[in-house]
Amino acid sequence: MLNFATDLVNYAFCGHAVFTKINKKMKKIMMMAVALLMTVAASAQPEAGTFSIQPKVGMNISKLTKFDDSKAKVGFAFGVEGMYQISDRFGLSAGIMYSMQGAKRKGIAVDENGVYGDYTMKAKMNYINIPILANFYVVKGLAVKAGIQPGFLVSKKWGLDSPFAMVNGIVDGAKIDGTKAFDFSIPVGISYEYANIVLDARYAFGLTKVASDTKSKNSVFQLTLGYKFNL
Repeated sequence: MLNFATDLVNYAFCGHAVFTKINKKMKKIMMMAVALLMTVAASAQPEAGTFSIQPKVGMNISKLTKFDDSKAKVGFAFGVEGMYQISDRFGLSAGIMYSMQGAKRKGIAVDENGVYGDYTMKAKMNYINIPILANFYVVKGLAVKAGIQPGFLVSKKWGLDSPFAMVNGIVDGAKIDGTKAFDFSIPVGISYEYANIVLDARYAFGLTKVASDTKSKNSVFQLTLGYKFNL
């Protein structure tokens, strides 16, 4: 009985020693994890008086308002933005973005022989946009933004996918007539930064007509992923 009690005490002591050793290791791991998270959080929080450059790439989902029976068109967007951090909560940014915009329309056409066929017609309007935004950081890494965006039309043509060479007087690759060279829109959005990687979502609603003979305006949702270089 005495031997059993002695063995039990020794077992308990050894168990306690093992538990203490494991506990110390866990505390060390937790301290390292906390230090790492603090480092990441600190890198995600911009400091006042700093300047950063952010190359970015993503996609647009664009439409033209008051463009009959039109649907959203998907296109690429890429460019670079720079931001000056006025305070830890507020920054001003400006950038230059190549933006593939426009809209598409689907329908059924009929040729002179009475043959029917489906078609997809795309208004391909590509712009160089200059977003100028005020960025307000709600919490670390999370910013809401709004501003102005002048844009310059650099490409304008129709895309036609159809069994017919021409639909409604339009052929594939033809230039879009009457378009305006200048566009102006209001972008609003939100972004989240983690370890210098920035996910940005914004919507730009156009204030100017895209062509002289229409009331259509640009309507663009843009999602991009960028990497911020702090200078």
